[in-house]
Amino acid sequence: MHQVREVLDAGADLILLDNFTPIETEEAVALVAGRAVLESSGRLTLENAAAYAATGVDYLAVGGLTHSSPILDIGLDLREVRS
Repeated sequence: MHQVREVLDAGADLILLDNFTPIETEEAVALVAGRAVLESSGRLTLENAAAYAATGVDYLAVGGLTHSSPILDIGLDLREVRS
């Protein structure tokens, strides 16, 4: 919670709460008290997203949505062509 206080005091208007538990997230929401936008990331799954949402954070980043999607690797190789 010390880092949340530090960035809030520094004037941050968006704070990423990475790998916080729902209890820690709830504490951060109370500490920030609307002075910054909060996003929860890490540890979130579709199964526990409701618990994080109930803490009062503004945004949730559920990595499972992108981690479970099929991968398409597209590359673009550029080369100089001289005439």
